[in-house]
Amino acid sequence: MFPRAKVAVFVDGCFWHSCPEHATSPKANAAWWADKLARNVARDRQTDADLRTAGWSVVRVWEHQSASDAADTIEAALWDALSS
Repeated sequence: MFPRAKVAVFVDGCFWHSCPEHATSPKANAAWWADKLARNVARDRQTDADLRTAGWSVVRVWEHQSASDAADTIEAALWDALSS
């Protein structure tokens, strides 16, 4: 989190946050896992909405993204927030 710029950064794990490229569905106890992962995604969307309502920018990067790409995305969000 960057409080001065009001930018919140999350690094989402591909499994836990249902990455569109790398998400997997466990075979054992499949219904429970599907519900659990759906709740994670719903919580993420609610957190994003709550932060935006409070005036924050939200940046989400996936664990599979390179550190360089993630840093570029975060830097762009910070520049945008601080220049507004």
